[in-house]
Amino acid sequence: MSAVQSTPEVAVIGGTGFYTFLDDVREVEVDTPYGPPSAPVAVGTVPTEDGPRAVAFLPRHGQGHRFPAHSVPYRANLWALRSLGVRQVLAPCAVGGLQPELGPGTLVVPDQLVDRTTTRTQTYYDHGAVHVSFADPYCPRLRSALIDGAPGEAVDGGTLVVIDGPRFSTRAESQWYSREGWSVIGMTGHPEAILARELALCYATVALVTDLDAGVEAAEAVSHQEVLRVFAEHLGGLRDALRDVVGTLGTDRACDCPHALDGLDLPFALP
Repeated sequence: MSAVQSTPEVAVIGGTGFYTFLDDVREVEVDTPYGPPSAPVAVGTVPTEDGPRAVAFLPRHGQGHRFPAHSVPYRANLWALRSLGVRQVLAPCAVGGLQPELGPGTLVVPDQLVDRTTTRTQTYYDHGAVHVSFADPYCPRLRSALIDGAPGEAVDGGTLVVIDGPRFSTRAESQWYSREGWSVIGMTGHPEAILARELALCYATVALVTDLDAGVEAAEAVSHQEVLRVFAEHLGGLRDALRDVVGTLGTDRACDCPHALDGLDLPFALP
């Protein structure tokens, strides 16, 4: 890895249980053109062979899960991270399994995304002709790092379908998604991914399966309590793995993500 950065070039967006993977934490208030982010950004360090590395953490849902998935200030969150110097984002999330073999406790590092949301603003570019490529929604370099660093054996690839929530799917919806061959279902992976791309950030997610979705193998209806129980059971291992991953990520960004906006006429300057 290149020299340790003085600014948090890497960030994690996740649940409040991830606070504890940073040392020497300080909170930073950030103003954005899209309002405040979900919470002040926690900036701390993780140890590396070259010394402490600055890392940012942002609780996606805010303090005390203030924002349900459909009302998370996604644009403010990604803008705030970039304005602090972040260029690489890891975004763990909890999901339901859409295939029988993807049961509770499975980790999936998806390589594709299907957007089934309807109410969310998913662009920064409301003026001009700014069309950003999104054929491959996740940074391949970050995906490889997450696969290599995951506790146990993570599933390499798959499709994450994102719904608005806050309700879970009907059995018919769940069976439809499963028949399409999609892997997992969640409520927070979009528009995070496209907003990161529109800011030329590297972005990837690791999805922890907490349940089989309602229509998969006549499974019982999804329970919020069961989702929380399974997530808590696996949180420690996932948190430790992410701490190791962010400590070893390079800063050269040898991928296409930094060039996502090349040749485009942007209506404003990026932070």
